[in-house]
Amino acid sequence: MAETATAGATGEKQPKSVRVVLLALMIAMMLAMLDNMIIGTAMPTIVGELGGLEHLAWVVTAYTLATAAATPLWGKLGDLYGRKGTFMTSIVLFLIGSALSGMAQDMGQLIAFRAVQGLGAGGLMVGVMAIIGDLIPPRERGKYQGMMAGVMALAMIGGPLVGGTITDNWGWRWSFYINLPLGVIALVAISLVLHLPKKRAQARIDYLGAALLTIGITAIVLVTTWGGTEYAWTSARIMELIGIGVAALVGFVFWQTKAAEPIMPLHIFRSRNFTLMSLIGFIVGFVMFGATLFLPLYQQSVQGASATNSGLLLLPMLGAMLVTSMVAGRVTTNTGRYKIFPIAGGALMTVGLFLLSLMDTDTSRFTSGVYMAVVGLGMGCLMQITMLVAQNSVEMKDMGVASSSTTLFRTLGSSFGVAIMGALFNHRVQDVMAERAGDLGSKVTEQSAQLDAASLAKLPELAREAYQHAVSAGTHGAFLLGAGVAVLALIAAVFVKEVPLKGTGPKTDQEPGDGPAEGAALKTPAVEAV
Repeated sequence: MAETATAGATGEKQPKSVRVVLLALMIAMMLAMLDNMIIGTAMPTIVGELGGLEHLAWVVTAYTLATAAATPLWGKLGDLYGRKGTFMTSIVLFLIGSALSGMAQDMGQLIAFRAVQGLGAGGLMVGVMAIIGDLIPPRERGKYQGMMAGVMALAMIGGPLVGGTITDNWGWRWSFYINLPLGVIALVAISLVLHLPKKRAQARIDYLGAALLTIGITAIVLVTTWGGTEYAWTSARIMELIGIGVAALVGFVFWQTKAAEPIMPLHIFRSRNFTLMSLIGFIVGFVMFGATLFLPLYQQSVQGASATNSGLLLLPMLGAMLVTSMVAGRVTTNTGRYKIFPIAGGALMTVGLFLLSLMDTDTSRFTSGVYMAVVGLGMGCLMQITMLVAQNSVEMKDMGVASSSTTLFRTLGSSFGVAIMGALFNHRVQDVMAERAGDLGSKVTEQSAQLDAASLAKLPELAREAYQHAVSAGTHGAFLLGAGVAVLALIAAVFVKEVPLKGTGPKTDQEPGDGPAEGAALKTPAVEAV
């Protein structure tokens, strides 16, 4: 007899079939997050075998571009044609890209196959969030926040370690092949256990909207990737990309008001909560990826930590994020209240980043770990709550585009964070090196303001000490900027309206004007155990 998941509507315990689906979704989520972490560790070996050092950055950029551009399209396809088929297609595409990347014979092939992999990855995170949105009411979804935060922490901590171990023992190609068995497990579990209502929309896909959005996103990511590194911020190429990006996005917004079935329907932004969560998600991406880039660099360059354990260096931040996310999820499920968490998260993130900006060459690892934990507490209050509130602010038919839009804003935030904080860091490092070590300092950092451990060890004592002071000054500026940006998240959180979460739990009076999407009961689709 088939077992049906009605726990979201009746308050009964979730059946095993739902837990199996959730496990498969977490595997898919880990595939999306783990990939770049593993590949980053393997890159020196890949370049040593394939050559093409001048194209190295494109191995990451091609993946990032494809992921960002494909994310909104996957969300809309899920809304139109059903989540299950769309999600499984994205997994298959990701696995094809992984297999081809592992078989690449030169850098050009690897870059092309990484783009294919990125196209599939764009649907993984969106698919996970949208399917969870279908299966579990927002009121109950908080229980699973810890699981999602745990996957994220595991990917960030374990990625570099797994990547190094695989590359050293099996070769770099297995950094890609390792995705295949995990992906197959997720595919089989979802195919057998997940049964969502089938959809077949008559509307055609908004190809013009998809093209305009893709061009706009591509231009934005290229500006943030190339600006200050490949090209000067004021160069003609960067100005051209900015012009193309702005024109494409303005055209996209205009077309979305005309399209019969828009890729990103603008009416979802009429919800104040959805708009605020998109802004907060952008800021979380800005801060988190900037922090994960510069904290290991500071600890390796200034505090003498080993690069091999770079993932473990982030443990205070990621551990605090995991614990807070679990607590926030449980409290939200038990009380139905959530506004306190964006406010607390914005405040803690601001304070933590300001504390990180105070680090200098004499700061101990314990002190920096405490500062990192404060940032982690803030991010833990925000990471899953942003998606939860965003999904609670739209109708079920827009669950996919809501999930993809929130994911896209976080992705774009990470691109801007890495670019702007990186530009500030590089500029400050080069200035301090020139001040403290003169021409030698300028020569040391003329190629890159970020030196690896081997390059740092070869420097004369004077230059090494100057570089440590320069990195401290650079991280001071980057984290101070991050604290200023985090203040915006705190301000946005103050204006969040605490609309009752859909699903089980004590009944709450709906405020006038909340609309059917924000106060309506939610029916959970059938999930059958085969």
